Amino acid sequence: MTTQQIKTFTATRNACKVCAPLGASLAFAGIEGATTLLHGSQGCSTYIRRYMISHFKEPIDIASSNFNESTVIFGGRDNFFKALANIITQYNPELIGIATTCLAETIGDDVRSFIAELSDDSDVDMPKLVSVSTPSFKGTHAEGFHAAVKAVVETLAENTKPVKKINILPSIISPEDVRYLKGVAQDCAVEFTLLPDYSETLDGQSWQEYKVVPPGGVSVADIKAMGAAPATVQFGSTLDFPNSAGDLLSNRFNVPCYNVPLPIGIRNCDRFFGVLQEITGDPMGNEYNSRRGRLLDSYADAHKYIFGKKAILYGEEDLVVSMASFLAEIGIVPIICATGAKSGRFKDAVYEAVGDIKDKVTVSEEVDFIEIEQLALQLDPDLIIGNSKGFSLSKKLDIPLVRIGFPIHDRFGGARIRHIGYGGTQQLFDRIVNAVIEQKQDSSPVGYTYM
Repeated sequence: MTTQQIKTFTATRNACKVCAPLGASLAFAGIEGATTLLHGSQGCSTYIRRYMISHFKEPIDIASSNFNESTVIFGGRDNFFKALANIITQYNPELIGIATTCLAETIGDDVRSFIAELSDDSDVDMPKLVSVSTPSFKGTHAEGFHAAVKAVVETLAENTKPVKKINILPSIISPEDVRYLKGVAQDCAVEFTLLPDYSETLDGQSWQEYKVVPPGGVSVADIKAMGAAPATVQFGSTLDFPNSAGDLLSNRFNVPCYNVPLPIGIRNCDRFFGVLQEITGDPMGNEYNSRRGRLLDSYADAHKYIFGKKAILYGEEDLVVSMASFLAEIGIVPIICATGAKSGRFKDAVYEAVGDIKDKVTVSEEVDFIEIEQLALQLDPDLIIGNSKGFSLSKKLDIPLVRIGFPIHDRFGGARIRHIGYGGTQQLFDRIVNAVIEQKQDSSPVGYTYM
Protein backbone atom coordinates (compact mmCIF):
# COMPACT_ATOMS: atom_id res chain seq x y z
CA MET A 1 0.00 0.00 0.00
CA THR A 2 1.68 3.17 -1.20
CA THR A 3 0.64 6.79 -1.27
CA GLN A 4 3.16 8.92 -3.08
CA GLN A 5 3.33 12.67 -3.55
CA ILE A 6 6.42 13.75 -5.45
CA LYS A 7 5.62 17.39 -6.23
CA THR A 8 8.59 19.60 -5.40
CA PHE A 9 7.36 22.69 -7.24
CA THR A 10 4.16 24.68 -7.63
CA ALA A 11 3.72 24.50 -11.41
CA THR A 12 1.46 21.99 -13.18
CA ARG A 13 2.70 20.43 -16.40
CA ASN A 14 0.05 18.72 -18.55
CA ALA A 15 -2.63 18.57 -15.88
CA CYS A 16 -4.53 15.35 -15.15
CA LYS A 17 -7.82 17.25 -15.02
CA VAL A 18 -9.80 19.93 -16.84
CA CYS A 19 -11.36 23.12 -15.50
CA ALA A 20 -14.47 23.31 -13.31
CA PRO A 21 -16.60 25.50 -15.65
CA LEU A 22 -16.21 22.83 -18.35
CA GLY A 23 -17.83 20.29 -16.06
CA ALA A 24 -20.66 22.70 -15.32
CA SER A 25 -21.14 23.28 -19.05
CA LEU A 26 -21.37 19.53 -19.57
CA ALA A 27 -24.08 19.23 -16.91
CA PHE A 28 -26.13 22.13 -18.29
CA ALA A 29 -25.93 20.57 -21.78
CA GLY A 30 -28.11 17.74 -20.48
CA ILE A 31 -31.15 19.94 -19.73
CA GLU A 32 -33.85 20.51 -22.33
CA GLY A 33 -33.95 24.03 -23.73
CA ALA A 34 -30.89 25.14 -21.75
CA THR A 35 -27.93 27.29 -22.68
CA THR A 36 -24.77 28.01 -20.72
CA LEU A 37 -23.32 31.38 -19.77
CA LEU A 38 -19.80 31.63 -18.38
CA HIS A 39 -19.37 34.76 -16.30
CA GLY A 40 -15.83 35.78 -17.14
CA SER A 41 -13.53 36.30 -20.10
CA GLN A 42 -14.29 35.20 -23.63
CA GLY A 43 -11.23 32.96 -23.71
CA CYS A 44 -12.79 30.61 -21.14
CA SER A 45 -15.90 29.94 -23.21
CA THR A 46 -13.86 29.58 -26.40
CA TYR A 47 -11.48 27.07 -24.82
CA ILE A 48 -14.25 25.00 -23.25
CA ARG A 49 -16.38 25.03 -26.38
CA ARG A 50 -13.46 23.89 -28.53
CA TYR A 51 -12.42 21.25 -26.00
CA MET A 52 -15.89 19.72 -25.84
CA ILE A 53 -16.41 19.83 -29.60
CA SER A 54 -13.18 17.88 -30.10
CA HIS A 55 -14.53 15.04 -27.95
CA PHE A 56 -18.25 15.03 -28.81
CA LYS A 57 -18.04 16.15 -32.45
CA GLU A 58 -21.18 18.26 -32.03
CA PRO A 59 -21.83 22.02 -32.31
CA ILE A 60 -21.70 23.52 -28.82
CA ASP A 61 -22.58 27.10 -27.95
CA ILE A 62 -21.33 28.56 -24.68
CA ALA A 63 -21.96 32.24 -24.08
CA SER A 64 -19.68 34.63 -22.21
CA SER A 65 -20.12 37.88 -20.32
CA ASN A 66 -16.89 38.90 -22.06
CA PHE A 67 -14.74 40.55 -19.40
CA ASN A 68 -12.20 43.17 -20.42
CA GLU A 69 -9.75 45.38 -18.53
CA SER A 70 -12.37 47.80 -17.20
CA THR A 71 -14.66 44.94 -16.18
CA VAL A 72 -11.89 43.49 -14.02
CA ILE A 73 -11.56 46.83 -12.22
CA PHE A 74 -15.21 47.86 -11.90
CA GLY A 75 -16.90 44.45 -11.82
CA GLY A 76 -18.93 42.44 -14.31
CA ARG A 77 -22.49 43.39 -13.33
CA ASP A 78 -23.28 45.36 -16.49
CA ASN A 79 -21.69 42.73 -18.72
CA PHE A 80 -23.72 40.04 -16.96
CA PHE A 81 -27.03 41.77 -17.69
CA LYS A 82 -26.05 42.45 -21.30
CA ALA A 83 -25.06 38.81 -21.77
CA LEU A 84 -28.39 37.59 -20.40
CA ALA A 85 -30.31 39.96 -22.66
CA ASN A 86 -28.37 38.78 -25.72
CA ILE A 87 -28.90 35.11 -24.87
CA ILE A 88 -32.63 35.56 -24.38
CA THR A 89 -32.96 37.48 -27.65
CA GLN A 90 -30.93 35.03 -29.74
CA TYR A 91 -31.69 31.67 -28.11
CA ASN A 92 -34.98 32.07 -26.23
CA PRO A 93 -33.91 29.34 -23.78
CA GLU A 94 -36.06 27.74 -21.12
CA LEU A 95 -33.10 27.74 -18.72
CA ILE A 96 -29.76 29.51 -18.53
CA GLY A 97 -27.02 27.78 -16.57
CA ILE A 98 -24.57 30.35 -15.24
CA ALA A 99 -21.10 29.23 -14.19
CA THR A 100 -18.44 31.54 -12.81
CA THR A 101 -14.83 31.46 -13.98
CA CYS A 102 -11.61 32.20 -12.10
CA LEU A 103 -11.59 35.87 -13.03
CA ALA A 104 -15.13 36.57 -11.84
CA GLU A 105 -14.48 34.73 -8.58
CA THR A 106 -11.17 36.51 -8.03
CA ILE A 107 -12.70 39.99 -8.25
CA GLY A 108 -15.63 38.87 -6.08
CA ASP A 109 -18.64 39.24 -8.40
CA ASP A 110 -21.80 38.08 -6.61
CA VAL A 111 -23.84 36.45 -9.37
CA ARG A 112 -26.64 35.45 -7.01
CA SER A 113 -27.20 39.07 -6.06
CA PHE A 114 -27.32 39.97 -9.76
CA ILE A 115 -30.02 37.34 -10.27
CA ALA A 116 -31.90 38.64 -7.24
CA GLU A 117 -32.01 42.09 -8.85
CA LEU A 118 -33.74 40.58 -11.88
CA SER A 119 -36.14 38.60 -9.71
CA ASP A 120 -37.21 41.79 -7.94
CA ASP A 121 -38.20 43.32 -11.28
CA SER A 122 -41.69 41.92 -11.89
CA ASP A 123 -41.78 43.41 -15.40
CA VAL A 124 -38.97 41.13 -16.63
CA ASP A 125 -40.06 37.77 -18.07
CA MET A 126 -37.00 35.59 -17.55
CA PRO A 127 -36.11 31.97 -18.22
CA LYS A 128 -35.07 29.84 -15.27
CA LEU A 129 -31.64 30.94 -14.02
CA VAL A 130 -29.31 28.50 -12.26
CA SER A 131 -26.05 29.84 -10.88
CA VAL A 132 -23.07 27.80 -9.72
CA SER A 133 -19.65 28.83 -8.40
CA THR A 134 -16.95 27.04 -10.44
CA PRO A 135 -13.54 28.69 -10.18
CA SER A 136 -10.92 26.37 -11.61
CA PHE A 137 -8.44 27.26 -8.89
CA LYS A 138 -10.79 25.43 -6.53
CA GLY A 139 -11.85 22.30 -8.40
CA THR A 140 -11.74 19.97 -11.40
CA HIS A 141 -14.21 19.46 -14.23
CA ALA A 142 -15.78 16.61 -12.23
CA GLU A 143 -16.33 18.87 -9.23
CA GLY A 144 -17.78 21.55 -11.49
CA PHE A 145 -20.14 18.97 -12.97
CA HIS A 146 -21.43 17.81 -9.58
CA ALA A 147 -21.72 21.39 -8.30
CA ALA A 148 -23.85 22.30 -11.33
CA VAL A 149 -26.13 19.27 -10.87
CA LYS A 150 -26.64 20.20 -7.22
CA ALA A 151 -27.35 23.84 -8.15
CA VAL A 152 -29.99 22.71 -10.67
CA VAL A 153 -31.71 20.51 -8.08
CA GLU A 154 -31.45 23.21 -5.41
CA THR A 155 -33.00 25.82 -7.70
CA LEU A 156 -35.71 23.80 -9.44
CA ALA A 157 -36.75 20.73 -7.43
CA GLU A 158 -40.11 21.03 -5.67
CA ASN A 159 -42.31 18.99 -3.39
CA THR A 160 -44.92 18.18 -6.04
CA LYS A 161 -47.46 15.40 -5.94
CA PRO A 162 -45.72 11.98 -5.77
CA VAL A 163 -44.25 10.63 -9.01
CA LYS A 164 -43.09 7.13 -9.93
CA LYS A 165 -39.85 8.18 -11.64
CA ILE A 166 -36.63 7.24 -9.85
CA ASN A 167 -33.97 9.96 -9.84
CA ILE A 168 -30.67 8.88 -11.43
CA LEU A 169 -27.66 11.16 -10.92
CA PRO A 170 -25.16 9.43 -13.21
CA SER A 171 -21.90 11.39 -12.78
CA ILE A 172 -19.70 12.05 -15.84
CA ILE A 173 -20.38 9.24 -18.29
CA SER A 174 -20.59 9.10 -22.08
CA PRO A 175 -23.77 9.82 -24.06
CA GLU A 176 -23.76 6.12 -24.97
CA ASP A 177 -23.76 5.28 -21.26
CA VAL A 178 -26.71 7.63 -20.74
CA ARG A 179 -28.59 5.87 -23.55
CA TYR A 180 -27.78 2.57 -21.86
CA LEU A 181 -29.40 3.76 -18.62
CA LYS A 182 -32.49 4.82 -20.55
CA GLY A 183 -32.54 1.33 -22.07
CA VAL A 184 -32.37 -0.21 -18.60
CA ALA A 185 -35.45 1.80 -17.67
CA GLN A 186 -37.32 0.44 -20.68
CA ASP A 187 -36.18 -3.16 -20.15
CA CYS A 188 -37.06 -3.16 -16.45
CA ALA A 189 -40.29 -1.17 -16.88
CA VAL A 190 -38.93 1.47 -14.51
CA GLU A 191 -39.25 5.21 -15.11
CA PHE A 192 -36.11 7.31 -14.55
CA THR A 193 -35.38 11.00 -14.38
CA LEU A 194 -31.77 11.29 -15.52
CA LEU A 195 -29.96 14.48 -14.56
CA PRO A 196 -28.23 15.36 -16.78
CA ASP A 197 -29.31 13.64 -19.99
CA TYR A 198 -27.02 14.68 -22.84
CA SER A 199 -27.54 11.48 -24.84
CA GLU A 200 -28.96 13.51 -27.75
CA THR A 201 -27.65 17.03 -27.17
CA LEU A 202 -24.01 15.88 -27.25
CA ASP A 203 -24.40 12.93 -29.64
CA GLY A 204 -27.36 13.73 -31.82
CA GLN A 205 -28.54 13.21 -35.35
CA SER A 206 -27.68 15.20 -38.45
CA TRP A 207 -29.73 18.37 -38.86
CA GLN A 208 -31.16 19.82 -42.05
CA GLU A 209 -30.70 23.27 -40.55
CA TYR A 210 -28.82 24.63 -37.57
CA LYS A 211 -30.60 24.56 -34.21
CA VAL A 212 -29.47 27.20 -31.74
CA VAL A 213 -30.55 24.96 -28.84
CA PRO A 214 -30.03 21.24 -29.61
CA PRO A 215 -33.08 19.03 -29.01
CA GLY A 216 -33.02 16.59 -26.12
CA GLY A 217 -32.22 16.65 -22.44
CA VAL A 218 -34.18 16.22 -19.23
CA SER A 219 -37.11 18.62 -19.00
CA VAL A 220 -37.41 21.34 -16.40
CA ALA A 221 -40.76 19.82 -15.41
CA ASP A 222 -39.11 16.47 -14.64
CA ILE A 223 -36.39 18.20 -12.61
CA LYS A 224 -39.05 20.01 -10.58
CA ALA A 225 -40.67 16.64 -9.78
CA MET A 226 -37.41 15.15 -8.47
CA GLY A 227 -38.44 16.27 -4.99
CA ALA A 228 -41.37 13.85 -5.11
CA ALA A 229 -39.53 10.79 -6.45
CA PRO A 230 -39.58 7.44 -4.61
CA ALA A 231 -35.76 7.31 -4.49
CA THR A 232 -32.50 8.71 -5.86
CA VAL A 233 -29.64 6.58 -7.19
CA GLN A 234 -26.41 8.59 -7.22
CA PHE A 235 -23.25 7.31 -8.90
CA GLY A 236 -19.92 8.03 -7.28
CA SER A 237 -17.37 6.67 -4.82
CA THR A 238 -15.63 9.92 -3.85
CA LEU A 239 -18.46 12.44 -3.85
CA ASP A 240 -18.77 14.87 -0.99
CA PHE A 241 -22.05 13.19 -0.09
CA PRO A 242 -23.21 15.71 2.55
CA ASN A 243 -22.99 18.36 -0.18
CA SER A 244 -24.29 16.37 -3.13
CA ALA A 245 -27.52 16.69 -5.11
CA GLY A 246 -28.72 13.33 -3.79
CA ASP A 247 -28.16 14.39 -0.21
CA LEU A 248 -29.99 17.66 -0.85
CA LEU A 249 -33.02 15.75 -2.16
CA SER A 250 -32.88 13.51 0.88
CA ASN A 251 -32.66 16.34 3.41
CA ARG A 252 -35.08 18.75 1.80
CA PHE A 253 -37.71 16.36 0.44
CA ASN A 254 -37.07 13.07 2.30
CA VAL A 255 -36.23 11.25 -0.95
CA PRO A 256 -34.11 8.19 -0.01
CA CYS A 257 -30.66 8.35 -1.61
CA TYR A 258 -28.64 5.29 -2.62
CA ASN A 259 -24.97 6.00 -3.36
CA VAL A 260 -23.37 3.39 -5.63
CA PRO A 261 -20.07 3.25 -7.54
CA LEU A 262 -20.10 3.66 -11.29
CA PRO A 263 -21.37 0.22 -12.42
CA ILE A 264 -18.20 -1.03 -14.10
CA GLY A 265 -17.24 -4.65 -13.43
CA ILE A 266 -19.44 -7.44 -12.14
CA ARG A 267 -19.30 -6.40 -8.48
CA ASN A 268 -20.34 -2.83 -9.13
CA CYS A 269 -22.98 -3.79 -11.71
CA ASP A 270 -24.45 -6.29 -9.24
CA ARG A 271 -24.62 -3.52 -6.67
CA PHE A 272 -26.42 -1.15 -9.05
CA PHE A 273 -29.01 -3.71 -10.12
CA GLY A 274 -29.38 -4.83 -6.51
CA VAL A 275 -30.32 -1.26 -5.56
CA LEU A 276 -32.84 -1.07 -8.41
CA GLN A 277 -34.34 -4.35 -7.23
CA GLU A 278 -34.54 -3.03 -3.67
CA ILE A 279 -36.29 0.14 -4.81
CA THR A 280 -38.72 -1.46 -7.25
CA GLY A 281 -39.18 -4.91 -5.71
CA ASP A 282 -38.67 -6.45 -9.15
CA PRO A 283 -35.79 -8.86 -9.94
CA MET A 284 -33.27 -8.25 -12.69
CA GLY A 285 -34.52 -9.51 -16.07
CA ASN A 286 -33.25 -12.63 -17.80
CA GLU A 287 -31.43 -10.60 -20.44
CA TYR A 288 -29.25 -8.97 -17.80
CA ASN A 289 -28.57 -12.33 -16.17
CA SER A 290 -27.45 -13.59 -19.60
CA ARG A 291 -25.14 -10.62 -20.15
CA ARG A 292 -23.67 -11.14 -16.70
CA GLY A 293 -23.09 -14.81 -17.45
CA ARG A 294 -21.41 -14.09 -20.79
CA LEU A 295 -19.16 -11.52 -19.13
CA LEU A 296 -18.14 -13.97 -16.42
CA ASP A 297 -17.41 -16.61 -19.06
CA SER A 298 -15.19 -14.18 -20.97
CA TYR A 299 -13.24 -13.51 -17.76
CA ALA A 300 -12.33 -17.19 -17.67
CA ASP A 301 -11.57 -17.34 -21.41
CA ALA A 302 -9.10 -14.44 -21.34
CA HIS A 303 -7.57 -15.06 -17.92
CA LYS A 304 -4.36 -16.48 -19.39
CA TYR A 305 -3.70 -13.32 -21.40
CA ILE A 306 -4.11 -10.67 -18.72
CA PHE A 307 -3.58 -12.17 -15.27
CA GLY A 308 -0.78 -10.40 -13.44
CA LYS A 309 -0.47 -7.57 -15.96
CA LYS A 310 0.21 -4.12 -14.52
CA ALA A 311 -1.71 -1.02 -15.53
CA ILE A 312 -1.46 2.74 -15.08
CA LEU A 313 -4.94 4.13 -14.43
CA TYR A 314 -5.83 7.82 -14.33
CA GLY A 315 -8.72 10.24 -14.74
CA GLU A 316 -11.69 11.47 -12.73
CA GLU A 317 -11.75 10.05 -9.22
CA ASP A 318 -14.99 8.08 -9.52
CA LEU A 319 -14.03 6.56 -12.87
CA VAL A 320 -10.61 5.51 -11.57
CA VAL A 321 -12.10 3.92 -8.44
CA SER A 322 -14.60 1.82 -10.38
CA MET A 323 -12.03 0.89 -13.02
CA ALA A 324 -9.57 -0.12 -10.28
CA SER A 325 -12.22 -2.43 -8.83
CA PHE A 326 -12.82 -3.91 -12.29
CA LEU A 327 -9.10 -4.43 -13.00
CA ALA A 328 -8.59 -6.16 -9.66
CA GLU A 329 -11.59 -8.33 -10.51
CA ILE A 330 -10.02 -9.57 -13.75
CA GLY A 331 -6.51 -10.08 -12.39
CA ILE A 332 -4.81 -6.88 -13.59
CA VAL A 333 -2.95 -4.88 -10.94
CA PRO A 334 -3.60 -1.12 -11.21
CA ILE A 335 -0.11 -0.27 -9.97
CA ILE A 336 -0.75 3.47 -10.36
CA CYS A 337 -4.15 5.02 -9.67
CA ALA A 338 -3.82 8.73 -10.34
CA THR A 339 -6.03 11.80 -10.48
CA GLY A 340 -5.59 15.53 -10.70
CA ALA A 341 -8.24 16.07 -8.03
CA LYS A 342 -7.61 16.55 -4.34
CA SER A 343 -10.85 15.67 -2.59
CA GLY A 344 -9.07 13.70 0.14
CA ARG A 345 -11.44 10.76 -0.41
CA PHE A 346 -9.70 9.16 -3.36
CA LYS A 347 -7.07 7.07 -1.59
CA ASP A 348 -9.43 5.28 0.77
CA ALA A 349 -11.92 4.63 -2.03
CA VAL A 350 -9.23 3.06 -4.25
CA TYR A 351 -7.91 0.85 -1.45
CA GLU A 352 -11.41 -0.34 -0.65
CA ALA A 353 -12.04 -1.04 -4.35
CA VAL A 354 -8.92 -3.16 -4.95
CA GLY A 355 -9.14 -5.15 -1.72
CA ASP A 356 -6.35 -7.64 -1.05
CA ILE A 357 -3.93 -6.23 -3.64
CA LYS A 358 -3.81 -2.71 -2.17
CA ASP A 359 -0.19 -3.21 -1.10
CA LYS A 360 0.70 -3.34 -4.82
CA VAL A 361 -1.13 -0.12 -5.69
CA THR A 362 0.36 3.39 -5.68
CA VAL A 363 -2.28 6.08 -5.24
CA SER A 364 -1.48 9.63 -6.34
CA GLU A 365 -3.75 12.65 -5.93
CA GLU A 366 -3.37 16.16 -7.34
CA VAL A 367 -0.77 15.03 -9.88
CA ASP A 368 0.02 15.94 -13.46
CA PHE A 369 1.28 13.71 -16.24
CA ILE A 370 4.92 14.51 -15.61
CA GLU A 371 4.55 13.10 -12.11
CA ILE A 372 2.64 10.08 -13.41
CA GLU A 373 5.51 9.48 -15.84
CA GLN A 374 8.09 9.66 -13.05
CA LEU A 375 6.16 7.01 -11.12
CA ALA A 376 5.63 4.84 -14.20
CA LEU A 377 9.35 4.72 -15.02
CA GLN A 378 9.91 3.00 -11.67
CA LEU A 379 7.18 0.36 -11.99
CA ASP A 380 7.41 -1.25 -15.46
CA PRO A 381 3.70 -1.16 -16.43
CA ASP A 382 2.19 -3.24 -19.26
CA LEU A 383 -0.55 -0.86 -20.36
CA ILE A 384 -2.18 2.50 -19.67
CA ILE A 385 -5.90 3.11 -19.21
CA GLY A 386 -7.30 6.61 -19.35
CA ASN A 387 -8.15 9.50 -21.65
CA SER A 388 -6.21 10.86 -24.62
CA LYS A 389 -3.92 12.98 -22.48
CA GLY A 390 -1.86 9.88 -21.70
CA PHE A 391 -0.82 9.33 -25.32
CA SER A 392 2.64 10.88 -24.98
CA LEU A 393 3.32 8.69 -21.94
CA SER A 394 2.14 5.64 -23.87
CA LYS A 395 4.48 6.50 -26.71
CA LYS A 396 7.42 7.12 -24.41
CA LEU A 397 6.94 3.82 -22.54
CA ASP A 398 6.02 1.93 -25.74
CA ILE A 399 2.97 0.34 -24.17
CA PRO A 400 -0.68 0.46 -25.31
CA LEU A 401 -3.16 3.11 -24.21
CA VAL A 402 -6.76 1.94 -23.80
CA ARG A 403 -8.82 5.10 -24.13
CA ILE A 404 -11.75 5.67 -21.76
CA GLY A 405 -13.53 8.61 -20.18
CA PHE A 406 -13.08 12.25 -21.15
CA PRO A 407 -11.44 13.78 -23.12
CA ILE A 408 -10.73 11.60 -26.14
CA HIS A 409 -9.32 13.91 -28.79
CA ASP A 410 -7.14 11.59 -30.87
CA ARG A 411 -9.67 8.89 -31.74
CA PHE A 412 -13.13 8.99 -33.28
CA GLY A 413 -16.27 8.08 -31.33
CA GLY A 414 -15.39 9.14 -27.79
CA ALA A 415 -19.04 9.98 -27.15
CA ARG A 416 -20.07 6.42 -28.05
CA ILE A 417 -17.73 4.45 -25.78
CA ARG A 418 -19.70 2.23 -23.42
CA HIS A 419 -18.29 2.00 -19.90
CA ILE A 420 -21.10 0.96 -17.59
CA GLY A 421 -23.31 -2.08 -17.14
CA TYR A 422 -22.49 -5.69 -17.94
CA GLY A 423 -22.43 -4.89 -21.66
CA GLY A 424 -20.20 -1.84 -21.22
CA THR A 425 -17.86 -3.84 -19.00
CA GLN A 426 -17.73 -6.52 -21.69
CA GLN A 427 -16.66 -3.98 -24.29
CA LEU A 428 -13.99 -2.56 -21.98
CA PHE A 429 -12.76 -6.06 -21.16
CA ASP A 430 -12.46 -7.04 -24.81
CA ARG A 431 -10.54 -3.85 -25.64
CA ILE A 432 -8.12 -4.36 -22.75
CA VAL A 433 -7.47 -8.00 -23.60
CA ASN A 434 -6.94 -7.22 -27.27
CA ALA A 435 -4.57 -4.35 -26.43
CA VAL A 436 -2.41 -6.77 -24.43
CA ILE A 437 -2.49 -9.39 -27.20
CA GLU A 438 -1.72 -6.82 -29.89
CA GLN A 439 1.24 -5.45 -27.95
CA LYS A 440 2.69 -8.95 -27.56
CA GLN A 441 2.10 -9.73 -31.20
CA ASP A 442 3.63 -6.49 -32.48
CA SER A 443 6.72 -6.82 -30.28
CA SER A 444 7.42 -10.41 -31.32
CA PRO A 445 9.82 -11.11 -34.21
CA VAL A 446 7.61 -14.02 -35.20
CA GLY A 447 4.14 -13.08 -33.99
CA TYR A 448 1.23 -15.45 -34.27
CA THR A 449 -2.03 -15.66 -36.16
CA TYR A 450 -3.95 -18.31 -34.21
CA MET A 451 -5.20 -18.19 -30.64
